[in-house]
Amino acid sequence: MQWTRRSGAETGVTIQAGRALPEVNLTVMTADGPTPISTTELLGNGRIVLFAVPGPFTPTCSTKHLPGFRDHHQALMDKGIDRVVCTAVMDIFVMDAWRKHTGLDQQIIMAADGNAEFARALGLDIDSSAFGMGVRSLRYAMILEDGIVKELFVDEPGGFRVSSAEYVLDKL
Repeated sequence: MQWTRRSGAETGVTIQAGRALPEVNLTVMTADGPTPISTTELLGNGRIVLFAVPGPFTPTCSTKHLPGFRDHHQALMDKGIDRVVCTAVMDIFVMDAWRKHTGLDQQIIMAADGNAEFARALGLDIDSSAFGMGVRSLRYAMILEDGIVKELFVDEPGGFRVSSAEYVLDKL
């Protein structure tokens, strides 16, 4: 079985450095429960590191990707990052359970892209149906300044290198 990469032509937008993020609603967990939030509100102000994982609770995401950003959170802040946001094509209840399971407080904002609207709008979605996982996000990280992509790091399907916290730190 192989991953099927959906092209930017199929999704309508391929994000790249210098471009503004598309306006899409994501979902975050608040004290009042699941809350929709626009990408402009969540990602449009300040210096932000956004990273995406293909699947919460999956091996690489749970043992390397999210823990790397947790462990290097202060180093990111020391380099002028205002906040770190994690997204996945998943519902907010799974994202919040994963946050709690990995021992995160609120230092990393978990933002659910339940219907893959954000991943598709970026052109960073992947069809993982061959693995029984449906449409997911590619593994990536980006550095944003006021909603504009300054740097984009996309790993090959199944890979984990350029989207790591260590790699991002090296680019700041």
